[in-house]
Amino acid sequence: MTHNFCDLYYQAGENPVFSYRSSLAVYEEVLQGGVLVAAGYNAAGYPLNVLSGFPSRLNPADFAEPSAFNIEIDGRSIDFGLKFVDLKIERTENGVESVLILDSSIKSVRLKIHTLLDGTQMFSRYIEIENLSDESMALSRLSLLAGGLEKTEHDQYSIRADVNKIYSVGYFESDRWGREGEFVWHDLTPESFSVSARFGNDRFRHPLIFIRNNLTGLIYFSQIGWSSGCRFTLDYCANSERDLSSLAFKAEVVSHNPMAVIAPKETFVTPEVHMGVVNGGLDDAVNEMHAHIRKSVLNMKEADPTQCLIGAGMGAEHDMSVETSKDFMRQFADMGGEVFIVDAGWECPPEKQTEWGNYSGTLVPDPDRYPKGLHELSEYCHSLGMKFGLWVDIESLGRNCPYFEERPEWRATDIFGKRNPRMIDMSIPEAAKWAEDELARIISEYKLDLLRVDHNVSFREYFAFNGGECISIRHHQAVYKMYENLKKRFPTVIFENCAGGGARTDLGMMKNFNHTWVSDCQRAPYSVSITNGMTMALPPERVDRLFAGMGCHEHGSLDLQMRNTMLTHMTLNVVAPVGAELNSSQMDFIRRSVKLYKDFIRPILPAAKVYHHTPEAKKEGLCVLEIAAPDSTKGAIGIFTLSKAQKICVTPKGINAGKQYKITLDNSGASFVLSGYELMNGGLKIDIPSSLASELVLYEKIK
Repeated sequence: MTHNFCDLYYQAGENPVFSYRSSLAVYEEVLQGGVLVAAGYNAAGYPLNVLSGFPSRLNPADFAEPSAFNIEIDGRSIDFGLKFVDLKIERTENGVESVLILDSSIKSVRLKIHTLLDGTQMFSRYIEIENLSDESMALSRLSLLAGGLEKTEHDQYSIRADVNKIYSVGYFESDRWGREGEFVWHDLTPESFSVSARFGNDRFRHPLIFIRNNLTGLIYFSQIGWSSGCRFTLDYCANSERDLSSLAFKAEVVSHNPMAVIAPKETFVTPEVHMGVVNGGLDDAVNEMHAHIRKSVLNMKEADPTQCLIGAGMGAEHDMSVETSKDFMRQFADMGGEVFIVDAGWECPPEKQTEWGNYSGTLVPDPDRYPKGLHELSEYCHSLGMKFGLWVDIESLGRNCPYFEERPEWRATDIFGKRNPRMIDMSIPEAAKWAEDELARIISEYKLDLLRVDHNVSFREYFAFNGGECISIRHHQAVYKMYENLKKRFPTVIFENCAGGGARTDLGMMKNFNHTWVSDCQRAPYSVSITNGMTMALPPERVDRLFAGMGCHEHGSLDLQMRNTMLTHMTLNVVAPVGAELNSSQMDFIRRSVKLYKDFIRPILPAAKVYHHTPEAKKEGLCVLEIAAPDSTKGAIGIFTLSKAQKICVTPKGINAGKQYKITLDNSGASFVLSGYELMNGGLKIDIPSSLASELVLYEKIK
């Protein structure tokens, strides 16, 4: 589907209608009786009044909370009693941005509802809440997008539909470290159902949901671009006797209350939600989501036009001496690495690198470890033709950092009034300014080509208090603003995100980063299911996966370990300690694989379509993941056995039935030619004789 049509079709009148249209996705709202209600969706391009006398909009009376958002201020809902003020529509180079302005008759508040349409089948929404009064207001409820999703008449599709099988909900089941991206489908039973992230849960669940109507073929998909507490809620009502069901939806921000105290005359800007709908399968939804993310979210100018530079680094698992660092630089350069990164431990004295958490916030290289400073490493790295990068955990103060004692007021205060052991409260302007100034100094002083940003806290620490409000919103807004400022100031520096692995991969955080770690867990089979799931949430070129190091070497074949990185943003680690002779068989495979990545795979990654042949990879004991050029000229399929040997038949999805393709099986190097039609109808028979092994299939159009 082309991504060029977008429009806001506005119908004035007593109950004005706002029809948001982007590609074939349509979402409508109606201002009815002082309530902005969600009026329904269409995934075939039709406005809901295409038959003007018989509009197919939802009846708000069928939903307990029909409002398109939920906002509560000073304990009072302002979903009701709204007055239309204005509608502003602006065409931009990216699409259409509208601002619907409503005034509340309940509180002295003006709402500005921003909606971005970019020609994909996903749109973005955020709200400005302006306090018009002379008194502070407490915000205690915030649903960014809400209301009715759809009604379904079952008898159109079967004699008697099983109400427990009409809807399936897909999301990442685990919120634990090392289990990021474990995608599952669950049947939705008639009840209220929620999927939460961070607030009341650990912080490793990416805020993403898919909702599939198994009768109609519609898939709704949403991400909340927010690094703190958030929740998706579905309210499913079904009547088997009447063959009728209704489904309502909420994308919410949650925390302790008040989640924000809005000062007099202040305009509070909410986090952003992204919502889409398609007729089709899971990967149709995923690829529309990726198109939207690439076009409208992660659209900063890249630090390097080739993108996906191969990172390689060392941290506290080694002695981190100058000599060891240089030795590993040479090893990485030999492998084909392009960026060397000094990881956690550089602030620590020799022999103390594993205690790096106690030194966070020091932000100067230890003089005993680096007597000539970091410039010696930077210059040597550049002499090998690689870029130079550095790790920081700027939002933490370790006990051995001078600011730990000097600035205790910067550390957040929990709900019991106790100072946080390390996390900086970035809602404090002086603390946020210090952090931004220090990062700017580090980038300039150490001549960084890449900045790796970590954040190591527990999920509970996001929800401290300052001045009578929960800091989670103000803290993260300050963090986002800091990186927005730095990215504008240093546009050629690569900003790499990391937060204990995959704890802040959301679109709010990612807006100002080039790519992100999605987990620190690199052990098979979990490492493979993480890659499989997280390439649903984010485009593959933004997803960092590691070869070697961090336990990657402990389980699985060498080819599985390497290929788990090859369909994403490749990162390398060392394969031998200092003084050990490099294994020529191992290194030959690594060099060949890295070259294959650079020459064949990486050029298509920035626009690649992704196909998840086994979306519930962990459950199925097999992962088949495919990337393909959008014009079907070439692609790659990684096949991974997770629990046992497999004989399978794989049908490439990114091909054209009318073209001829050269197929290469990387394990044997065998090549042959098949038509796209033959591939679609016969597939490729693959035999992998053991668990935790792999095959890589490459295909390229020859005519």
